[in-house]
Amino acid sequence: MKQIITLSDKAATRIKEVLSKDEKSLGVRIGVKSGGCAGMEYVMEYAKETKPEDELIEEKGVKVFVDPGAVMYLLGTEMDYKEEEFSSSFVFKNPNETERCGCGESFKI
Repeated sequence: MKQIITLSDKAATRIKEVLSKDEKSLGVRIGVKSGGCAGMEYVMEYAKETKPEDELIEEKGVKVFVDPGAVMYLLGTEMDYKEEEFSSSFVFKNPNETERCGCGESFKI
């Protein structure tokens, strides 16, 4: 079975850096929500607690909790981290996307 989400080395390193500043977090929680011009947006937040229905992925020393409602949208996705001259952000390379908005903030499946 294909893994729900994988992390690039850069993404794992950045998550570790961010989590090192928040001792109460167990990892990060990833999900999707309705919104944006293409219809769906990725959501990422600190995971302060485990929820029994979450899918837990442990990779490269990082715990990623995936919202159960997002699993079918994220299957096979790679999470990366990119730094540019004036910005930095997590980037989702999702093979299930059929469309992405012009600003890159939302997608359609």
